[in-house]
Amino acid sequence: MQSPKQSPTPQATGNVFMISAPSGAGKSSLVNALLAVDPTIALSVSCTTRTPRTGEVDGRDYRFVSIAEFEALKTNNQLLEWAQVHGNYYGTPRDRIDAAVAKGQNVILEIDWQGARQVRALLPDTLSIFILPPSIGALRERLQNRGQDPEDVIARRVQAASAEISHAPEYEYVIINQEFSVALQELEQIVRTARFRYPSQSARHQALFASFGLIA
Repeated sequence: MQSPKQSPTPQATGNVFMISAPSGAGKSSLVNALLAVDPTIALSVSCTTRTPRTGEVDGRDYRFVSIAEFEALKTNNQLLEWAQVHGNYYGTPRDRIDAAVAKGQNVILEIDWQGARQVRALLPDTLSIFILPPSIGALRERLQNRGQDPEDVIARRVQAASAEISHAPEYEYVIINQEFSVALQELEQIVRTARFRYPSQSARHQALFASFGLIA
């Protein structure tokens, strides 16, 4: 009988989750609720050139930068991904993602489909989740109730939603946010299940895996 295939000693690796959705589908609310019940998860803070919305805090919701600062980050290869969405630039600082994963910490990226494609190319083990609204009508109503954007901006976001939703098949998981509590439970379940992936388990239980000859 062949001996078990041995692998290099694993480093403590966390999981990276990408979560995408059209504006108004409830992505940020779900992520914030998940972080509240599971403080071991880190949220990647993206850079953006757009103007802060009411209540947003620099360094917590986004790192708000100028176009010149964003261009410098791109030039110096300091972004894991970047994209232009609704006339503004968004990007994810790679060093913070790499540092968190190396410590065994799970990280969530709130990201659009363009950025998700870039991340998959660099981090193929990333888990991807798409949040769908129950309908386009419900999406428009949520954007209006949010009270953060004028009607012309809402109209553009609703128009763009169909194009964004067309990329849902590129994701491993899809959650329909019809009832918030149910959608949150489904998101929690995905995160919990990912902790039992082979790399995560072998990193947490190195002695046990070594006893079975699974780690050199």
